[in-house]
Amino acid sequence: MAEIPRLNGFARALAAGRPAFSCFMPPEPEMAWQLATSKYDGVVIEAEHRGYDITNIRHALQYMLNRGQIANGGVAPQVTPLVRVPTNGIEKAQFHAKQVLDAGAYGVVWPHISSVDEAYAAISACRYPRLPTADRYEPVGMRGDGPAQATRYWGVTQQEYYDRADLWPYDPNGEVFVVLQMEDIKGIEALDDILTKVKGIGAVLVGLGDLSQELGYPRQEEHPEVLKYFWKVADICKKHGVAAGHPRVTPENAPELVARGVKFLMSQPVLSYNTMLKSREALGI
Repeated sequence: MAEIPRLNGFARALAAGRPAFSCFMPPEPEMAWQLATSKYDGVVIEAEHRGYDITNIRHALQYMLNRGQIANGGVAPQVTPLVRVPTNGIEKAQFHAKQVLDAGAYGVVWPHISSVDEAYAAISACRYPRLPTADRYEPVGMRGDGPAQATRYWGVTQQEYYDRADLWPYDPNGEVFVVLQMEDIKGIEALDDILTKVKGIGAVLVGLGDLSQELGYPRQEEHPEVLKYFWKVADICKKHGVAAGHPRVTPENAPELVARGVKFLMSQPVLSYNTMLKSREALGI
């Protein structure tokens, strides 16, 4: 099989040792085509609070493709689409992951992961099964086999898709990137155990809105108590070599975040594209 260029922009950025820039995007074609040629490494199609509709998600994925780029030899979207699914970790509704991956998404963002068991279920939902004797058998894959749409979207054969559809960086050839969100104290307290026992996690994104609610400081995301828990996540991720994520990166906080090892950088909301550009400038990227 001929070597396939790296398709996933998040993996490409992080493997090169630089932070990956992203934002949340509503599942709408109008926004997708505007961001398809942006300087984001990837976007997260927001299907948790915007409502889950697989048809809208498919449309958004298609509008992330750029025919000019494809004509010049690139098969994958310039800006890599992930999807944040609506189900909290405790619900274990794994069919959402199956559907968005089958549609061609390059990964899944799971909200409200609060335990080893929930993290394991989230990762399993994004992997195909393997024989117990195979390398990287654990976590045991639970994804059903139906990749016809995904192979078309990725621009590869079915066998090539199977060879690349595991989780990066757990599988160095993988192109699927899974993000777990830590949004409550229970999850943060369990994070060290989660990262010790569950392989295949690409990044951990702190849900500052929900966390600040639980702590009694709604949306006061710079409150010292909120920041205490954020930096706890960042430190645990650094210990385990997993990218930590911040959902509202600005030119003012970007240098400190990156200096302390935070590598999954999201500008919020999507309209703050200029904020992302200025954050990159502040980092010299």
